[in-house]
Amino acid sequence: MAKNTICLWFDKDAEEAARFYAETFPDSKVGAAMRAPADYPDGKQGDVLVVEFTVAGVACIGLNGGPIFKHNEAFSFQISTEDQEETDRYWNAIVGNGGQESECGWCKDRWGISWQITPRVLTEALAVGGAEAKRAFDAMMKMQKIDVAAIEAARRG
Repeated sequence: MAKNTICLWFDKDAEEAARFYAETFPDSKVGAAMRAPADYPDGKQGDVLVVEFTVAGVACIGLNGGPIFKHNEAFSFQISTEDQEETDRYWNAIVGNGGQESECGWCKDRWGISWQITPRVLTEALAVGGAEAKRAFDAMMKMQKIDVAAIEAARRG
């Protein structure tokens, strides 16, 4: 296990979420699953309690802690994409697997984890600053999934 690991709280299906992430994002994998040594408030002895996994190179664990805590936008994974095809692939995988669209390149997976699917062209435009950044930002503010061609057009003015 990595020295610093993100812990994500799930109701019961951390292992299923970890498998989905590993199938969806490169440099992702599912590691060890640890089973509960005894009954606990939201599970039984032998249930998967913790699963280790990596998402796009980031070490995580999923904790099946029950329904008491819910995810919100205060935490999100930001996935940088190279083009519209990659943007569409990740967006469609998340939204098409029971997730939901949001605004400005954000979406949620079916477990409530927020994702920012962010084309590099948008990040680069914002880093430039000035009028170019404002045009790209204004264009982004009207989108759900980021439209790479529209951001490129906004950058050019």
